[in-house]
This record gives sequence, structure tokens and C-alpha cells, in this order.
Amino acid sequence: MSRAMIRAVFFSVCLAAAAADAAFAQAPPTTAPAEAQAWQSLSPEQQHLLQNYRDKWNSLPPERQEALAKGSQRWLSMTPEQRSNAQQRFSQWRSMPPEQRQELRNRWQQFKSLPPEQQQRVRRSFQRFRQMPPEQRRELRNQWRQMSPEQRRRVLGQPAPRGR
Repeated sequence: MSRAMIRAVFFSVCLAAAAADAAFAQAPPTTAPAEAQAWQSLSPEQQHLLQNYRDKWNSLPPERQEALAKGSQRWLSMTPEQRSNAQQRFSQWRSMPPEQRQELRNRWQQFKSLPPEQQQRVRRSFQRFRQMPPEQRRELRNQWRQMSPEQRRRVLGQPAPRGR
């Protein structure tokens, strides 16, 4: 894979990964309406994690209750290192301007709409990027930043916007 392609894939995956972390705190889309979940049905550990929601739990939409319950269960299953990484990513997410967060959400949706084989190729390319020495990664980032939007589209294999 060419350096330009690795560059393009890296930025797409980074943005997608950041959006994925944000999606952790949002209600996942469901095909059937979620049913309300009783506070008492949560484990004591989940109740402890979600204690700020205790008084308003019954007033939350069922989809939000479900998302919080699943998220708390996922949190409890993480190792301390995974929790630390998740907290760091969430802090980065919260510090982003709303426009940047929306752009990341859009990129995540683009990534999720790719066929599984393409998603896997992107993940492999990102893994290769992460294994590069820091100086090489820095150089690729700098090259990407210096590209024009048209050059980036060509590298990504995207068509030019309509009306041009």
C-alpha cells in the first residue's frame, strides 16, 4: 500500500475511532422499541456506576436506560488500562468543538457503511500505521495536512464534489 493511501486510511480511521468512543455514551439504534428497565434490575455495580441517574431513572426514555445499562456493563468488563484509555478518549471528545464532533460522527457513519472487507482493510492499514516509528507517523501526518482537499480526495479515491 502506498504511503499516500496509508495516510488517507489513517486519518479516516482515527476519526472513526474517535466517533466510536463518542457513540459509547449515546443510545444505539434499535429496530424494535426498547422497553423500560427497572432500576432494581441493574446489578449493584451498575447501580453504583449510574448512581447519578437513580432519581431520574424512571423518567429516562427506555432507549437511554438501555444504552446506560449496556455501557455500564461494558465498563465493568474492562481492564483498568482499558478504562483509563476510555476516560482519556472521552476527555478528548468532550474538549472538541461541536462541529468537529459532528464531523467525526459523520466519518464514523461512513466507515460503518463500508462493506466488512473494506472495514477490515482500513483496520489493518491503521494497525500498520500505529506500528510505524513516531517520526514516520509524524511525517505522514504533516504530508496529509499539506495536501489540498482535491489531493486528499484523489488519495482517498473519492469523486470531486458536484458542481465543479
